[in-house]
Amino acid sequence: MQKITTFLMFDGRAEEAMNFYISLFPGSSIVSINRYGDGDGHMKGKVMHAVFSLGEQTYMCIDSNVKHAFTFTPAMSLFVNCDTEEEIDKLYSALSLEGSVLMPLGPYPFSKKFTWLSDKFGVSWQLTFNK
Repeated sequence: MQKITTFLMFDGRAEEAMNFYISLFPGSSIVSINRYGDGDGHMKGKVMHAVFSLGEQTYMCIDSNVKHAFTFTPAMSLFVNCDTEEEIDKLYSALSLEGSVLMPLGPYPFSKKFTWLSDKFGVSWQLTFNK
């Protein structure tokens, strides 16, 4: 059976992003990491390919060795159903730091408490609490 995995392309900060994300979600870890080697110039030591988990969801990521005219967009976001109000507040504080808030944390007709933001790496997140 085919498995679909979210793939994130960073511009030199993949390992920093993975470590940040796994620090926020219990039960998360870096599953595997392969780095660029000696023959890869300025990319030496950066992430050639990595797999990490946030809870039970698996993600893949790289540090691109090619400069692109694009990056992450809010049109694609990671959606998190938070179990407690404390959880959404904690995640909002951490993920919005040095990022940008697209929809402020607060009540909305579709959610008791919701926010949409882009973190300091440019990855877009939607956080909701409905209990």
